[in-house]
Amino acid sequence: MGDKKRKRPRKSKPATDEETASPDHNTTTTSSNATTSKNDVVVIPAPEPAETSDPESHGLRRGRSKNKKKKSPPTSATVPDRRSSRIAEQNGDYAATGSVAEPPLMPKWEGSGAAAKVVPSMDAVVKVFCVHTEPNFSLPWQRKRQYSSSSSGFIVAGRRVLTNAHSVEHHTQVKLKKRGSDTKYLATVLAIGTECDIALLTVSDDDFWEGVSPVEFGDLPVLQDAVTVVGYPIGGDTISVTSGVVSRMEILSYVHGSTELLGLQIDAAINSGNSGGPAFNDKGKCVGIAFQSLKHEDVENIGYVIPTPVILHFIKDYEKNGAYTGFPVLGVEWQKMENPDLRMSMGMASDQKGVRIRRIEPTAPESHVLKPSDVIISFDGVNIANDGTVPFRHGERIGFSYLVSQKYTGDRALVKVLRNSEILEFNIKLATHKRLIPAHIKGRPPSYYIIAGFVFTAVSVPYLRSEYGKDYEFDAPVKLLEKHLHAMAQSVDEQLVVVSQVLVSDINIGYEEIVNTQVLAFNGKPVKNLKSLATMVENCDDEFLKFDLEYQQIVVLKTSTAKAATLDILTTHCIPSAISDDLKA
Repeated sequence: MGDKKRKRPRKSKPATDEETASPDHNTTTTSSNATTSKNDVVVIPAPEPAETSDPESHGLRRGRSKNKKKKSPPTSATVPDRRSSRIAEQNGDYAATGSVAEPPLMPKWEGSGAAAKVVPSMDAVVKVFCVHTEPNFSLPWQRKRQYSSSSSGFIVAGRRVLTNAHSVEHHTQVKLKKRGSDTKYLATVLAIGTECDIALLTVSDDDFWEGVSPVEFGDLPVLQDAVTVVGYPIGGDTISVTSGVVSRMEILSYVHGSTELLGLQIDAAINSGNSGGPAFNDKGKCVGIAFQSLKHEDVENIGYVIPTPVILHFIKDYEKNGAYTGFPVLGVEWQKMENPDLRMSMGMASDQKGVRIRRIEPTAPESHVLKPSDVIISFDGVNIANDGTVPFRHGERIGFSYLVSQKYTGDRALVKVLRNSEILEFNIKLATHKRLIPAHIKGRPPSYYIIAGFVFTAVSVPYLRSEYGKDYEFDAPVKLLEKHLHAMAQSVDEQLVVVSQVLVSDINIGYEEIVNTQVLAFNGKPVKNLKSLATMVENCDDEFLKFDLEYQQIVVLKTSTAKAATLDILTTHCIPSAISDDLKA
């Protein structure tokens, strides 16, 4: 988390010879083995440490000090020490009778029962092992070298396991290991929710499910509620527990999904490997999934948790449709109406509030009924404020996109708008967002087409990240970034096609420096997507192939020579095919 300073851990007080600290609670143990010397003095050996269970099984930090002194075993001829005498006096006048004292009964501690309730929840937390094989966007006809990762997950009802989507992205093999087990079980990925960063797994082996109770979900916590994050972060193979409180609740930016959904901010540490682990409340119920943290030099211990409304939406979506369909959106861009002159010019009354529509997604169903400059007054009967927020809970407001995200794909919503000083109501069918540059390729290999050494592909966020690194929003070409941030797809199948690179050959002399430049048209016809480009080039009977590129560049190749040279270029670079499998159909 940046260059943050680590706090020096507080040293625990070393245990003395007269008290022994148990891992679970500080109790003094005694032994019933007493011997009598020739002077009829009872000798009670020093107590042996009582066998206790692993403190981590109760979700408690170990209370035993590392600097504890070793005790030498007493002999039968030694005189009882102060501790032995004191215990004997409490149990009766043993010196006068010479009888062996009965040991005192171990007290029953209320804390042990409370800790035991957390054990089933802890046992449901599993370690996730995944082997990833990511696509190679620079060489789209092959994949990158595989690598392994570990993260966390937890068992829920229905013989299923929840974890993060980024934990199993581009997976080739997923294995799960239960707490305290030495066996890794092969898992099957049932669904991956890219927007909400949640994945659903299952295991076919019945042994995996034995002796484990599924985690129960709790209500959405409030500010300052205590939360405990459980998982398997880096630095060890055993379970780790960090605690904190809910410090903020708002619409968050989900980095993996490039979306905005409800999220919890907590002050508990969330490290690499914690991803997918549950966050429990003080009653042992799950209130969220750890999924990302804020890494900045000016902050410490700021972690984010996917709350239960988002989790339950994902699970219900899968159960309802047999697959993950996504979170619907209202395909509009809107403007705040906080300026009184702006509201007056839009014909709004003094008691009317809402937000103004700037643009509407052409692919969204609401584009047929809503218009730019409409003022959205309410969504499903909930009034929208001038800043775009709606009432959430006592003392809290939240963006009205939260109301939209609670719907499911295909659901309908009642939208009330103000148009030309007239209030209109529309029953709109909600759908998922169609981006010109998609945030994910959903596990599919990238599409490509090659002609005369020119490698054409479709732009996506993973492609930009692969080409320009994690700071692609600063390093990628301005034209591509402008389309990524502001352009809207005019049709469902529209793609942004670019020349990814030029595989150098005699036929493409002078074009070698063209890289990541958009293709606008081919032989005068607009390029709608990669498949349409490949079809036009393959069926072209003209003398020349002419590609119109961004920045007023053109590429002209002789058709017969270009198609003949393609085969040699493929052989030189060990490329199996000039066109990806998804474009052949």
